[in-house]
Order: sequence, then C-alpha cells, then structure tokens
Amino acid sequence: MPPTNGRTSRRDIYLKLRQMVLSLELAPGAALSENELAASLGVSRTPVRESLILLVQEGLVQVFPKIGSFVARVDPAQVADAQFLREAVEMASLDDLPERLDSAVVEELRGNLNRQRHPDLGLEEFFDLDEAFHQGLMRLSGHGNAWTTVAAAKGHLDRARRLGLHENESPAVFAAQHHEIFEAIVGGNLPLARTAMRTHLRAVFSDIERIRAHSPELFATDVSSMPVRRNVVVWE
Repeated sequence: MPPTNGRTSRRDIYLKLRQMVLSLELAPGAALSENELAASLGVSRTPVRESLILLVQEGLVQVFPKIGSFVARVDPAQVADAQFLREAVEMASLDDLPERLDSAVVEELRGNLNRQRHPDLGLEEFFDLDEAFHQGLMRLSGHGNAWTTVAAAKGHLDRARRLGLHENESPAVFAAQHHEIFEAIVGGNLPLARTAMRTHLRAVFSDIERIRAHSPELFATDVSSMPVRRNVVVWE
C-alpha cells in the first residue's frame, strides 16, 4: 500500500476500514486493535485512529473507556431509519419517471440484470450490481445524484442487507425482484413498479428477524449494553 502522508491516502484508509465494516469483513461486535489494523494495512496507527473516530461518528464503531473499540453491532432501529429514507427517495423517483426513458440507461440496466443472473457471481459482486441497479433507476428519473446522500446514510442497512444475502442460498430471489421492477417500469406499469419496489426494499426486515433468531450477538438490543472483560471480551 502507498505511504499515507497526504490527505488522499488518509481518506483511503478510512474508506478501506469503512468497507471492511460494511462488507462484514470486520464482523458486528468484533474487537478492534489499532496496532493490528495498522499492521494489516501497512500504515502507522495515526490514520487508523483518525479513521476509527470518523466511523464512531457514523455509528459504525463504538469505543468503551477501559474496555476497547468495537465494530458496532447492527442496530435494527438505525436499519429502519435508513430503510425509511431509502424507500422515500426511491419511491419518489418512480413518480418522476419521464414518459420517454433514456435508452442508454435502459440498456445499461438490462446489462446489469443479465450479470446478476451469472451462476458464479459472488455476493460482493452481486451487492455492487444491486447498488448500481438502484442508482440506475434513479438516473432514469433524473435524480441519480441523490444516491450519494442515500448511500451515506445506510451503513447499518447495508450490513443488514449483506447478512440477508448470506442467509439466502442464492441472490437469485433478489435478482428476480429487480427484473420485475425493471420490466414494470419499461412497460409503463407504474403501480406494479411501486408495489414491487416497496416489497423488495422491505425484505430486509424479515431477513433481520430470521438472522437474529439464530445469531442475536450480531444485533444491538439495548443502547446501554456494552462488552465486559472476563478472560475474553464478551457482550452482555
């Protein structure tokens, strides 16, 4: 990795650590060591410490005095807030679709959907295509730039979505939902597009309940809960 003396490289460390949290490479509730993270990234502790401060501000990392720093567990309340914001924006964008859709964006979305069906597609590759698909739909309505604001607010939601992808045997069910939404839009059936979109976006809630039933340690249950040190650090 290149040296981290400049602002850009420090931001690279932050983005890398953020992606490690969002992709579940750093699991919800995992203990964080500045020394270990710095060593694994090939940098000094300073940019790591600065990055963790930013992630604390985003609610993705928690620091407990005399105990340590931890990846924040997935907070269902924050998931619900982010999903509410996302649904409001994406549903509103459907209302702004022009009568004549941009053919270049339509073909781009068709190509995206075709790639989603590839049998050897990895979950992170599918997640990236999922993000591009939804941003592409917003571009059809002329609101593609609003996706940046949505993306910045959905850290807990994105982790819940990834947990849902891991929970399902295949992302095919989500690809099929994307196809239904797309075909309804290009076919001019806005009521069906709205219904399919709402069902698709709210699927994360049922995923959370299934996952929480067998892996409750991944989720925040009480804002006052914190890890304690015994022979090892555990969450109460």
